[in-house]
Amino acid sequence: MSRHSDGVIVGDDAADMLVEERVLIELKAVRALDSVHLAQWPNYLKATGLRICRLMNFPRPRVEVRRIRND
Repeated sequence: MSRHSDGVIVGDDAADMLVEERVLIELKAVRALDSVHLAQWPNYLKATGLRICRLMNFPRPRVEVRRIRND
């Protein structure tokens, strides 16, 4: 996914998964999600024009899922 600022490409990122071209999925394997992990998503959603993403963390023993919406 390319990020744009006033029509100029300012970076290039790739989501871990894109489901039905509607939902971005980012997979993590960290001890705990923190604000750094959540801070990138408003920009990703704005750049792609999508409204929903899921941030999934796979620490042991339970999966943690955060749903982020851009209304």
